[in-house]
Amino acid sequence: MTRPALEVADIFREYGAQYRKIHGASMFREQYRAMRAIELCRTAVLGGHVDVCDQCGTVRNSYNSCRNRHCPKCQSLAKAEWLESRMAELLPVPYFHVVFTIPDEVASVAFQNKRVVYAILFRATSETLRTIAADPKLLGAEIGFLAVLHTWTQTLLHHPHLHCVIPAGGLSPDKSRWISCREGFFLPVRILSRLFLGKFLYYLKQAFDQGKLQFFSELKSLANPAVFHQFLCRNREHEWVVYAKPPFGGPALVLEYLGRYTHRVAISNHRLVAAQNGKVDFQWRDRKKHDRIRTMTLEADEFIRRFLLHILPNGFPKIRYFGFLANRHRRTRISLCRQVLQAPPADEQPQLLDWKSRHEALTGEVHDICPICHRGRMHLLRVLPPLWKYPPDQYLSASLNRIHSP
Repeated sequence: MTRPALEVADIFREYGAQYRKIHGASMFREQYRAMRAIELCRTAVLGGHVDVCDQCGTVRNSYNSCRNRHCPKCQSLAKAEWLESRMAELLPVPYFHVVFTIPDEVASVAFQNKRVVYAILFRATSETLRTIAADPKLLGAEIGFLAVLHTWTQTLLHHPHLHCVIPAGGLSPDKSRWISCREGFFLPVRILSRLFLGKFLYYLKQAFDQGKLQFFSELKSLANPAVFHQFLCRNREHEWVVYAKPPFGGPALVLEYLGRYTHRVAISNHRLVAAQNGKVDFQWRDRKKHDRIRTMTLEADEFIRRFLLHILPNGFPKIRYFGFLANRHRRTRISLCRQVLQAPPADEQPQLLDWKSRHEALTGEVHDICPICHRGRMHLLRVLPPLWKYPPDQYLSASLNRIHSP
C-alpha cells in the first residue's frame, strides 16, 4: 500500500506541542502517552537500523515503530497476527454481525468513566446474547462470539458501541449436537434491545452505589443520588439500538470483515486530506446519504481533541471472547464444535521465526527488496541506537513525571 502523503503523526508534530500547552492539565495520562508515541513513531528518536542493497549499493535508514495500539501505522502486523490466530477458530457455518449501542446521554457518562462503563458494556452485551440464546423457545444453545469495542463515528465524535461476530448456532445443553439458527435469522432484535437496556442500567446503578463512578463539569450534578435516579429513569423510557446486520456468507467473508474492524483506530492516515493554516481536512462516509464520501474541515486543536477522545485506558482489552470462545476453554470447545459439525480439524500453520518473513507472509508487504533497483536485497549494515537513555515506555513515563511533577 502506498504511504499516505499526510499522517496523524504529522498533525501531532505540527500542532501537538501547542495543544499540550493549552490542554495538558486536562489530558489523561494515556492520552499523553499515545500522542507522544505517535509523534515519535518511525523516527530516529526510537532508533532503528541501516540497510544496504547488495546490487546497487543503495543505503536506507529504517526507524522503529512505537507499537502503540492507537497508532494508525502500527496495526498492520498486529492485525495480521491476530487474524492468523483466529483462522483455526472459524467454523463452517454462517456468521452474524450484531451491534450494541448506548444512548448519547449514557455515552457522556462512559467518557468520564471509561474503564468502568466500557466493562459494563461488554458484560451487559455478553449476558444479553448468552441468556436469550440459551432460551429453548428461541435457540436453546450455548453460543460463542467475539466483541470489538469501537468508540467513534466517522467524524470522530464519541459513540461507544460493540461489534459482535457470532456463529449462526451453538452447542446443545448436553454438548452432543449443534443447534443451528433459522436461515438468515439470529435472535429477535427487540428482545435483545430490551434485555440489554435492563442489564446495562442495572450494572451502571450498581457501579454508582459502589462509588465507582465519577462526574465532572456538566455531569457533576449526577453525583446526587436523586439526580442519578432520574437519569436512569429517562434512559429506560426509550428503545436502545441493537442492530443485526445481514449474515456473512462464510468464514472467508468473516475474516475479510474482521480484518477491517478489529484493529481499526479512530481514523486512518488514508482518510486525511490536508493540514495547513491550523486546519485539518479529512474524508468521512455519510451513512445517512447512502455512504456518500464527504470532506470535513476542523481546527487542528479540535481534530486532536476528537482523536484523543478514543484513547482507551491503559491495559483495557478492546477485543473480548465469550461463550464457547471464552479464553479458558476455547481450544476444547472449538474442537467439540468441529466434531458435532463433522468438520475436519483446522490446519496448523507453521510459525515463521524471522520477522521479515513473517511480516511478508501475513501482510504481503516485502521489506528487503531494494526500493531503487527492485532487484537487490537489503541487508543490515548497522544498528541505530535510540536517541535517549531510556527504552520507549520508560522515556514516556519519565517525560510524564517531569510534566506532572509540582
